[in-house]
Amino acid sequence: MERIPWNQYFMAQSHLLALRSTCERLMVGATIVRDKRIIAGGYNGSVSGGVHCIDEGCYVIDGHCVRTVHAEVNALLQCAKFGAPTDGAEIYVTHFPCLQCCKAIIQSGIKRVVYAEDYKNHPYAVELFKEASVQVEKVELDHVHIDTNPVEKVEFFSKMLHFLEDKGVSNEDLQGLRLQADKLFANLD
Repeated sequence: MERIPWNQYFMAQSHLLALRSTCERLMVGATIVRDKRIIAGGYNGSVSGGVHCIDEGCYVIDGHCVRTVHAEVNALLQCAKFGAPTDGAEIYVTHFPCLQCCKAIIQSGIKRVVYAEDYKNHPYAVELFKEASVQVEKVELDHVHIDTNPVEKVEFFSKMLHFLEDKGVSNEDLQGLRLQADKLFANLD
């Protein structure tokens, strides 16, 4: 059996964290690693105890949701809260960090940023990482498939069943498909 490479292992963790996001615009996860050990993780969401975007919508000012704390910052704050040093650590993020997260990452002493997807890669963030000698590497999640859009698949399948029903497919055939769908999507509650 081939073992999953470290980059894929930590990136998979970040994708799992992103599934906890409460942001409707973009689900992001971040994992901070030192000496091949996970020391913190975070996802983008509202301040603890606050209103979530998934409940009341995003609070957007100048094109940015101000309700959320970004995944990278949540992971860094977790390190601060529990006394885990970040100097020389690595951070694995599902998306390229925004400019503000870039600055927080540099200030924390993190020396390597690994991200899976480009997302509005700000040229100044790229420049700052370079000036700070922070290694930046794109590593897409390719060894492990993590479903990051299960709700959309359920909605699509439901629309497809309604379409088939409108086209006159028998109730018996539709019932069989519904039973299969229930089994496939049973754990999405």
